Amino acid sequence: MSMVDLVNDDVMLIEDARRGSLDAFNALVLRHQDVVYSLSYRIMGEPDSAADMTQDTFLLAYRRLETYRGGSFRSWLCRIATNVCYDELRRRKRRPATSIDDLPGADADDGPPIPSHLPTPEQAVQEGELQQAIQNCIMALGDDQRIVLVMCDVEGFSYEEIADNTGANLGTVKSRLSRARASVRNCLQAVQELLPAEYRLIRNDE
Repeated sequence: MSMVDLVNDDVMLIEDARRGSLDAFNALVLRHQDVVYSLSYRIMGEPDSAADMTQDTFLLAYRRLETYRGGSFRSWLCRIATNVCYDELRRRKRRPATSIDDLPGADADDGPPIPSHLPTPEQAVQEGELQQAIQNCIMALGDDQRIVLVMCDVEGFSYEEIADNTGANLGTVKSRLSRARASVRNCLQAVQELLPAEYRLIRNDE
């Protein structure tokens, strides 16, 4: 199914769901739950919390279907998920004991996005350790920077989509992303032995 077909199918399912079809809404959940869970997990850092945030996102989306005014349904869901995660983080008042924003190098040139994977299967164990190290460094970021970093470098959102989802302007998004990338790179220097000599970097300059 092409992207256009998926969007058109979403529209039909949304209209059916608005008319009270739970089957149609369940189909939307199955189609989009992976991206919502992935976003929630990277923000919250815990599988159980991510699952709760995903459930809350879809419950809220169902109640707010009438407010959906077209465009990318995926982006609309992710905007809700971002707000749900924000609200939960505020409720917990969870902040890192030592913010890596204040460490040397936090204001340095951010360079390209943080690597999201290693390319060779032979390095599976090393990849797992690196991914955990990256996640730990991401979780040490402040909420605003973490959400922007996750949306851009992990989920592949464009700057415009991030701005739309978070309510920030483009300049703020780019500034937060730059500082977040620099901070995570600085944090990863503590585990240099896990970093590959060469790896493919995925850039999102939309």
